[in-house]
Amino acid sequence: MAAVNLANSPITQVSQTPVQTNLQPQLLTRLLLDLRGRRFSVDRENILSLPESVLLCLFPNGLVLSRQSAALSDGGDNDDYEELYGVDFDPECFEYVLSFFQHARDDFYGTGNSPGLLAAQQQLLEGGSPTSDFGPSPSQNPLLTKQAIIVLREELEYFSIPPKDGKEATDARGIANDALLDLKRKCGDYLLHKRNIFTALQRNVNKENNLAEQHLIDMLCMSGFDRDDEWGYRAMEPSRCCISSIALVLLKTGIVHTTNSNGEHQVSVDYNQMATAQKLLLFWRKPARKCWWDGIEVDLAEPGESEKAIKLWARRVWTLELSLV
Repeated sequence: MAAVNLANSPITQVSQTPVQTNLQPQLLTRLLLDLRGRRFSVDRENILSLPESVLLCLFPNGLVLSRQSAALSDGGDNDDYEELYGVDFDPECFEYVLSFFQHARDDFYGTGNSPGLLAAQQQLLEGGSPTSDFGPSPSQNPLLTKQAIIVLREELEYFSIPPKDGKEATDARGIANDALLDLKRKCGDYLLHKRNIFTALQRNVNKENNLAEQHLIDMLCMSGFDRDDEWGYRAMEPSRCCISSIALVLLKTGIVHTTNSNGEHQVSVDYNQMATAQKLLLFWRKPARKCWWDGIEVDLAEPGESEKAIKLWARRVWTLELSLV
């Protein structure tokens, strides 16, 4: 058998290109989002500070914070472009959340022109307050070093049941006629203007005598909400019998900022209120959901018409979460 000349072997003749092991994906500093035709350029840190429940709506398939084409980058000036992400989310709701979080961040951490609340709370971090029930040391309490925001969202899907003798109907394919579509729009408009947060849940409490739901209302009202509060943002979803709502409030931590007669800033802590606030930490990065059916009868008759009673069923899903920024 002839000896194999390794020098002429096609295997050994292929030049070996060294593998680059340091090609790490380039982290994006800003994200360019297209929310139903409206574009937002948002810092990565601001995106990551948003509530988990909102992030799941924005990026149901997961959030990618690295540029996927980084391995093909030539290091030129064109590497600063922003990749556009299409997002099916209400742009006005997104703007409301961004604005609230930015104001909360500025008030707590301060700006270049004025110090924030955190600067006045340094004495609490340095052990200037007595040891309490919520931890061995005040410096271990995140509510002293972070601004806490309660996030409450509602997804309301409604179903209109027209009267039997009405003109509202569907065809053989189940497609609603104009009369039924008009009825659905009127029902949606009726629910849209019912902006009070706790009315529907309190109605369910009174009907079912559900003590757990009553405790939820009481806890939220002790922590930052008022019983007569309205949703901060509420709107119909396009082409759906669905209303999305969100309310944001600062958590009442029991840390009280006052100014004495000499103009000096003083900080004190209500430890009973702090203990209540600590319970909300259970919802930090762990959104809790509650779902229930709410049935009411409404009169949608136009002025001058006879009574037109419509049975209106609504499936309400609440999501409660605590964010620290």
